[in-house]
Amino acid sequence: MSDETTSTTPADETVEVQAETPPPAAEETPAVEETAAAEDVPVATEEAPAIAETAPAADETPVATEQAPAVDEAPAVAEQAPAAEEGPAVEETVAAPEEAPAVAEDVPAVAEDVPAVAEAVAPTPAPAPAPAAPKPAVPSPAALASKMAARPTPPVAAIVHEHSDSAKFGRVDDEGHVFVKVGDEEREVGSYPGATPEEALQYFARKYDEIASSADLLVHRLANPDVPAKEVADGLSTLKDHIAEAHVVGDLAALDASVASIEAGLASKRETEQAARAEARAAATVEREAIVAEAETIAGQHPDQTQWKTSGERMRSLLDTWKQHQRSGTKLDKPTENALWQRFSHARNHFDKGRRTYFAQLDSTRAEAKGTKESLVQEAEALATSQDWGPTARAFKNLMDQWRQAGRASRTEDDALWERFKAAQDAFFNAKDEVSAAEEEEFRANLAVKEELLKEAEQILPVTDLEKAKSQLRTVQDKWDAAGKVPRADIDRTEKAIRRIETAVREQDEKKWKSSNPEVAARANSMVTQLRSSIETIEADLAKATAAGNDKKIKDLTAKLESQQVWLKQAEAAGDEFGS
Repeated sequence: MSDETTSTTPADETVEVQAETPPPAAEETPAVEETAAAEDVPVATEEAPAIAETAPAADETPVATEQAPAVDEAPAVAEQAPAAEEGPAVEETVAAPEEAPAVAEDVPAVAEDVPAVAEAVAPTPAPAPAPAAPKPAVPSPAALASKMAARPTPPVAAIVHEHSDSAKFGRVDDEGHVFVKVGDEEREVGSYPGATPEEALQYFARKYDEIASSADLLVHRLANPDVPAKEVADGLSTLKDHIAEAHVVGDLAALDASVASIEAGLASKRETEQAARAEARAAATVEREAIVAEAETIAGQHPDQTQWKTSGERMRSLLDTWKQHQRSGTKLDKPTENALWQRFSHARNHFDKGRRTYFAQLDSTRAEAKGTKESLVQEAEALATSQDWGPTARAFKNLMDQWRQAGRASRTEDDALWERFKAAQDAFFNAKDEVSAAEEEEFRANLAVKEELLKEAEQILPVTDLEKAKSQLRTVQDKWDAAGKVPRADIDRTEKAIRRIETAVREQDEKKWKSSNPEVAARANSMVTQLRSSIETIEADLAKATAAGNDKKIKDLTAKLESQQVWLKQAEAAGDEFGS
């Protein structure tokens, strides 16, 4: 609104201000009068913020002292508007002149703005989206002012404050000063000029109720396990600041008790959270320890037994898990985390170093194996056309043993070299098998001859006439050697059969030779003579011992005599065998 619409308000509507401090300069007074003039504006509570945009705001007035309610306590002009309830705005630092100009002419204009503001503030259903249309031209300020002036002023209900029981803790003296009772003492909290004692008490009591509500809310937040202790501590600090600066009427002792209760509960909550953090930190330490232990196990594998691809992928997975714990897991204390990270990093570095070393050695080993196998392939290819079947087959066996001991080249090179080696080996053995197949046909005819010879040799047994048997066996053996080789599968069977017959004839011949050997016969006769002489001597001694009645000697000589007699029988049997 422009300044051209100002006029003088009635004298009974002028704000009376008591001051305990020197008043400010006179040019600040009209701002106070604008606040007073706003009392005549019939605006509803919910429309107050919109009015505050047009009318002079209450917080433009000079700030009150610590013992008086500041005008900026009110969110908007609408809260101070009803003169019957609140009275004029409180101000202790400014003394209003007797004939302060007011801005009464602003009131109608402000009231004219109310319908438009109400239309903007009032909730309405969201309209359906409409197609874009050209915007109308913006009206001039004069046209807008005339249009707003034509609108009627809607009636607005007055604000009604609820009664506060906290007012019983205060009183108002005859000069309008408000006091609060704290135990047996009283303390002045401020004054409310132009208001009744009850209104003044209610004003300061409501301020107490706001602080008490904040304390109650903080108690509920303290009991909520989802609210951390830090937030409660921040709220408690703010609450203490408000209590220290507040000038209110109410049960201050109960408020102090609530603060003390919150402090005690906050200490308990901190202990609980600290214990929970310690437990979570211990669990997180165990999880990190498991990550490190697995990494150390992987890094400690023998290089020749390590599956490098699988182990490398697992190491990367463990690192991702570690990072995830750092981002979203419980934080560990720095010494523990640093120690675990050092172990984890050492395990990873050891694994990476071992992998690089292994593959570097593997490249060298593969190159050496490749050179060795190339030499073996050249030797095999040189032997592939040999027809010296036995020695060449043994040479190929030796080459195969060297091939197994040479190690592995790269997969592609090793496969190519093996194909060449196998081709040379197959060429030799295929040729050998073809020759062996032809020989097998010839050997089957030899087998038939030897089987007939075996039947003939079987007729020699049992040996009754040794000389005739030996003659027949020599004939069979000569024919056997002349028959030639038999198939490999039948060699063992046929050779064992002929050896059995040969062994039987030879044993019979040896037995005969032993029986006709003079030296052996003489030795057998000499043994018989010696035993007979010894027996005669023992019998004479036994007779003497019997006559003497020497039982012990009789027993010993009897046992010796029996054993000598057994040996004599054996010696006599041997002598009979040799024809003595």
